[in-house]
Amino acid sequence: MALIVQKFGGSSVADAESIKRVAKRIVDTRRAGNDVVVAVSAMGDTTDELLDLAQQVAPTPAPRELDMLLSSGERISMALLAMTIHSMGYEARSFTGSQAGMITTADHGSARIVDVTPVRLREALDDGAIVIVAGFQGFNRDTRDITTLGRGGSDTTAVALAAALGADACEIYSDVDGIFTCDPRVVPLAQKLNTITADEMLELAANGAKVLYIRAVEYARRHNVLIHARSTFTSNEGTYVLTEGMPDPRLAKGEDMSEVIGKEEPVVAGVAIDRSQAKITVVGVPDVPGSAAAIFSRVQKSGANIDMIVQNVQSASPGRTDISFTLPKEEGTDVAKQLQAEQADIGFESLVHDDQVGKLSVVGAGMRSHSGVSLTLFDALSSNGINIEMISTSEIRISVVLRDTDLDEAARAVHTAYGLDGEIEATVYAGTGR
Repeated sequence: MALIVQKFGGSSVADAESIKRVAKRIVDTRRAGNDVVVAVSAMGDTTDELLDLAQQVAPTPAPRELDMLLSSGERISMALLAMTIHSMGYEARSFTGSQAGMITTADHGSARIVDVTPVRLREALDDGAIVIVAGFQGFNRDTRDITTLGRGGSDTTAVALAAALGADACEIYSDVDGIFTCDPRVVPLAQKLNTITADEMLELAANGAKVLYIRAVEYARRHNVLIHARSTFTSNEGTYVLTEGMPDPRLAKGEDMSEVIGKEEPVVAGVAIDRSQAKITVVGVPDVPGSAAAIFSRVQKSGANIDMIVQNVQSASPGRTDISFTLPKEEGTDVAKQLQAEQADIGFESLVHDDQVGKLSVVGAGMRSHSGVSLTLFDALSSNGINIEMISTSEIRISVVLRDTDLDEAARAVHTAYGLDGEIEATVYAGTGR
């Protein structure tokens, strides 16, 4: 008997009919002889609606109380799902994050999991019950308060449960059939990947791919958890995310792998796009030691997350340089104001805040041993008249910043240039990617 952890997002449990469909999927997994633990998100847009409601009564809600409010969304969906499973003749027990033993840091709204003690879950499994856990939430031992995990919290909950329980797989369900070579809403000919390495998935998630959240993939890599990303709407096999040394699960199932075994790893696994970035250029910075530190010490005070940084020496103004960097769009205005307020102390000439940019990233473990990957990217963009504003690289990734209006066209052109196009259009069953 295998132990399977399943996670269903908000779009998968958006209404009563959706909950019934998810319950049938869970029961089918149980009928197949598996123990089942489920992590579930709040229904549909419940979390956003609760946030809106909180801001109507308090423009700056108290973080502790906001977590108490937001954690109720998952409690609603977990109870409804357990009721539905009961009505189908199977025992199900629902648990809040704290009841499930999800121990976190004390940071409200962005807590991190520090331990999982699933005593009550094991007891329920031993009694033959299907276990339903509220995702996105936990409990801090010191403050004894409920906490929430922030973006991707339910994915992270599922992976953490899989690690703590020694599950055979962690199935992450969404409204697409798995992980694609690009977002099929943007590139209709994107192909579903059968497998992808955790390193590749981390880069894709960090650069805009929305099927899996980076924290969940990081946790899976650290604890050697097999993730299977698949669709709520079909029984098709999805995409396996493999950590280092992990065998392809299709081999264990006895599938015909003759076409795969012996093949070289593809150079590029996928193309990711990110519309959430802004760019700030600090113009005419004194080209002396300490200038960059002066800028980024101010940025650090705001708590902003810096992504790409480029410095260019001005040929027209000896002794001056321009420093450009990207950061989340919602943080751009505050950072720009902070720097402009201290312009005289830093000594720069002017500042440009640009929130009309997008980032395109090409990711592939095979890039380590292949030359010409960059040239293919630059040729594809040039051939379509698309200008590059910034470039950043890692061992298995190349990222470029472009005009946001060019992003979709760039993704399609680059996807084609690397030979990633399939023969038929991908199916998207709902519309959010989650």
